[in-house]
Amino acid sequence: MAKLKTLPRLFPRLRAPVIPSEVRRIERWLASARVFLAIAALVTFWMDPSELSDSSWADWAVGLYIVHGVVVMLLLRFRKESTSSFRRLVHGADIVWPVLVVLFAAGRGGPFLLFFVFVLGAAAYRWGLWETFGTSIATVALLWVESLAFQHGVMSRLDTLVTQRGLPRLAIQASQFEPKHLFMLSTYLLVMGLLLGYLAEQQKRLRAERATITRVLGQVRVEEGLRGTLQQILDELVSLYGAQRALIASQEKNKLRVFVGDFLPTKTGTAQLRWLDSAPADRETYLFDFEGDACLAVRKGETFQTLALDFDGIRLRTWSPQSLGPLAKLYRFDSLLAVSFLFGQEWWGRIYLFDPDVSGDREEELRFLQELVRQVGPAVYNVYLLRRLRQRAGAVERARVARELHDGAVQSLIAMEMNVDVVRRQSAAQSNPITQELGRIQGLLHEEVLKLRELMQQMKSLEVDSSTFVRFLGDTVERFQREPALARAS
Repeated sequence: MAKLKTLPRLFPRLRAPVIPSEVRRIERWLASARVFLAIAALVTFWMDPSELSDSSWADWAVGLYIVHGVVVMLLLRFRKESTSSFRRLVHGADIVWPVLVVLFAAGRGGPFLLFFVFVLGAAAYRWGLWETFGTSIATVALLWVESLAFQHGVMSRLDTLVTQRGLPRLAIQASQFEPKHLFMLSTYLLVMGLLLGYLAEQQKRLRAERATITRVLGQVRVEEGLRGTLQQILDELVSLYGAQRALIASQEKNKLRVFVGDFLPTKTGTAQLRWLDSAPADRETYLFDFEGDACLAVRKGETFQTLALDFDGIRLRTWSPQSLGPLAKLYRFDSLLAVSFLFGQEWWGRIYLFDPDVSGDREEELRFLQELVRQVGPAVYNVYLLRRLRQRAGAVERARVARELHDGAVQSLIAMEMNVDVVRRQSAAQSNPITQELGRIQGLLHEEVLKLRELMQQMKSLEVDSSTFVRFLGDTVERFQREPALARAS
């Protein structure tokens, strides 16, 4: 099974997978929004010309922005895929256009702020926190470069040069580049970039969690059986958290036996879930009393630094790591993730991940592990119930076949045996030479009857507990006493 790659990010470890068709849809939505924004801005300038300088260069700038949006939309419609380089090029143009158009803004702010909001929103929609914040930094840097160019007379010389060529004046507005106003605008853009990026990152985190849960749920297959399903889930958890080993310990309600499964990954990727020999005393090692639902323990010298959450994901303040002592004696680990699970009202237990790579927010990692196990638990329980249903259906079918044998073949064989016995007795009285052969046939028939009865007994499902064990043992002894030939055969 293919392993999942971990990507560096601020919060959880994985990004939600994005397929090429989804990337194309995102770019098409952004292209439509870009054209709509440009047309809306142009209508606003026509309705209120005071927002824009009277230079024809301003109209050309807005018109070119509309053309740019339409060209990008057409390219996305006819291109088979949207490459990473194409997206970066389009995003770079989106950064430059607002910085260029703001040169001709007559007032402060106005509709031009929407261009900057669109650029930051596009970065957040495409990527995440750092890309959006980087976009805001790049935009602010370009604005300050324009301000420095204006203060050093570069813009006035450029305006003079254009006029000498017989072209219309640039009519660049100085009000946008006053230090105080530019400082406030830069602050707004940086804060807005950080906020939009943070919200985008949280949204992508939720998508990543849902994608991960869906992928793990996809490993629950009825044809794999309960053991195969648990093995696939543990393999996913080990890969997801970069753990070195995984254990699953479970116990049936009102029963003493503890089932412990060990999953140790190998370099060849052929790890198998191996059930360990366990005793009721192992409950204190694997299923010790714990008022929480999930915990993280990190070794600090001879002790453990712990973080525990209750069932509602609230941090526990008073939990002591002494309960981990027996487990730490059996397995050497530097860190440990543990989470409890409940399958219906019949099975409960814990999953342990040894030496996981928990690089993000530890509480968030624990809460996600809780949510993952809770979502997967009912699906695993359904596999368990289906397994029990198949066992019971098989037992019912075997009981039906046993009844058919008892009412059909066994009765026929007994009747044949009795008829042979009658013929044998008659031939014995007449000193018939076939008497011995009839006796042999009668013995064969009797042995076949005993074998069929034994087969019928084996086909019965054995459901023996502490309340029925003595009666079951007595019935078995009585059966062997009643059928000595069967006892000799055994």
